[in-house]
Parts: sequence; structure tokens; C-alpha cells
Amino acid sequence: MAVDPSAVAAAIRSVVGAAPVVPLHEPNIGELERRYVDECLESTFVSSVGAFVGRFEQEVAEYTGAAAAVAVSNGTVALQIAMSLAGVQAGDEVIVPALSFIATANAVAHIGAHPVFVDSEADTLGMSPSAVAAVLESAERTSAGLVNRSTRRRIAAIVPMHTLGHPLRIAELVALADEYGVPVVEDAAESLGSFVGEKHTGTFGRLGTLSFNGNKIVTTGGGGMILTDDLELAKRAKHLTTTAKLPHPWEFEHDEVGYNFRMPNLNAALGVAQVERLDGFRVAKRRLAARYAEVFAAVDGVEFLSEPAGTTSNYWLCAIRVEGGLAERDAVLKATNDDGLLCRPFWNMLNAQKPYRDAETGPLPVATDLHATVVCVPSSVALAPA
Repeated sequence: MAVDPSAVAAAIRSVVGAAPVVPLHEPNIGELERRYVDECLESTFVSSVGAFVGRFEQEVAEYTGAAAAVAVSNGTVALQIAMSLAGVQAGDEVIVPALSFIATANAVAHIGAHPVFVDSEADTLGMSPSAVAAVLESAERTSAGLVNRSTRRRIAAIVPMHTLGHPLRIAELVALADEYGVPVVEDAAESLGSFVGEKHTGTFGRLGTLSFNGNKIVTTGGGGMILTDDLELAKRAKHLTTTAKLPHPWEFEHDEVGYNFRMPNLNAALGVAQVERLDGFRVAKRRLAARYAEVFAAVDGVEFLSEPAGTTSNYWLCAIRVEGGLAERDAVLKATNDDGLLCRPFWNMLNAQKPYRDAETGPLPVATDLHATVVCVPSSVALAPA
């Protein structure tokens, strides 16, 4: 049955209320955030030195169950450094989902490596283990590692992304990667607060990364984090991202080319408050998702996208899938946006983006369909008061 765009808008309105404009996702800032930021300002340590950075790293590590967490300036550089630490070098290939935000591919390119795009799964929205298996099975095992037979480049890492906060089949993917000796670096930018069973996303692979952009479930304004259970890798990440400066009371001695990817203490102060409120954010978002699921069940031609079986999603962005294709999706987007409901589609496919049109790309039937049919609906924490 054809989707009625006005019925979709009405369903959303029944959940979010009558505000003239309803953003897709806005941060939730309260008194705790203001108190910690004021404390940081009063200390005068607002840049890369200050107590809140270490405190933020410790609290995120404890929350996720990672042995260590390293705060950086944004999620893209977190992914870049994590891949480098996993052994990715210029000229290598990295398997990434074709349906992801462009930062996933950009981080690969920043190293000088080449993305290889693979398909997604309809039920998780994330990278398809079977699509990855097809790439690995066609490669050649050599003394230098797994090599793409057509390009002769080494396949150096796999970077899955937990889309909209929904965990993908990460345990299956890691087991597959281990079989071929290829490290997994998880892009968990959207999935802070999401679990597979009792294990947090971003802690399955050799390293994982988070984003604290202004639209994420926890924000530091801008920022990212590297997660790992390897304390030596964490130490190396901290050194590289703080300009490779050697400890000394006053000398400025650097032992290699490092990066100024440090998170300012001011941002970390905001992050500490946000993490301390994260459980409340998760409860509100899951309550919002339940309300959407209920109202969309009565709308013909629309499916609310629920968390995969065996997982607990943070529902960073709630989303629906509309029957039809791009024309129907865009009709829904026009009707909702005209009504002040700032719904958004998925990102455009990475293999279709100008910088990556010549990249190695496998069959993408599921990702292509998801791109043409998914609409993200307003998902701010404040939309689901108790």
C-alpha cells in the first residue's frame, strides 16, 4: 500500500507535540553541565591540560567496560589513530560499509589507505558479515598478510559501524576477521550506551571509537574517544595524539611526528556531566522509541526500525522504513519538513561520493535499498519526558 506522507507527519506529531520546529536531535544540557563547565573555567585550565580530561576518560572506560579510553578532538581522528594503531598503513585497503557517514571513509583516506565498500544487513542496518566474508575469501594469503588479488594491496583492517546506535553482528564479524588475521576497529560513533548482551559496542574489536559531536547521545561539543583493552596501545594513542611530547617539567621534546588531536579540558568537563546522565538519556530514548513503534504500527506502508534481537540499542536516532523507493521517501521528507519536523534520510552512499567513486565496491543491494527507504525522525531526549 502506498505511504501517505501526511499520515507519517501526523504520527510523529502525536509523539513529539505541537512545537513549530522539532529538530532531529538536539543536546540535553542541564545544571550539572553548567556546574562542571563553570568549575573548569574557574580553574583556568580550559585547553589541553586539566583534571576533567582524565576524569572523562576514566568514566567512559568504566561505562563501556574497556580497559582504557583516550579522549581526542573528534570521532574522525579517533578512527584514524585507531586504524594506525591496528597496523593500517598508506597503500593498504580497509573494508568499510558503503552506507555510513563519510567520516568512516575519510579516516581511511587520511592514512593514505583505500576503502573497500561492502553491503549492509536489513535487520541491523550495519555491515554484512557475509559481504565481508566474500571479500576475505577471494583474497590471497601471503607472508605479508591478506592481499586483494585484483589490486595487490594488503587488506589491513575491517571497520564496521553500528548504525543509528543499533549493534550489528559484531561477534560474528570479529570471529570471521580473526580467522583471516585481519584486525577489527569498531566505529561506535553512534552507539554509546548500546550493548550486545552485556558487552558494550566498541569493545569487541582490537580498538573502538566514539564520537561526542553535538548531535550524539553524549556531547562534548566536539570530541571523540579511542577504546581498547590493550594498555600499550592506549599509551601509544595518548602519546601520538598529544604531539608525541616527552614528559618533562619544562622542556619541549618530541620523539616523533605526532598529532595535535587533544580534547580540551573545557570540552571534557561537559562530557563528564553528560556521561553521568547517560543512563537517564538511554531510558528516555528507549521510551521515545517505544512510543514511535506504537504509533507507526497503525500507519500503512511504514515499518519502525527496532533494535536487533539480542541487543540493547541506545536508539540514538529513531527511524522508519517506508515502502517504495526514493520518490516515496522524499515525499515523506517533504511533508514532515514542511510541518517543521526536521526528519532526515540516511547519508548518501559512500561509493557514490566524488572522492570514492573509483574505490573497490562489492554488490550493494541491501544498502542501496536502505538508502532509498529509511527516514530518521526527531529523537531528542527531551521528546520523551517520563
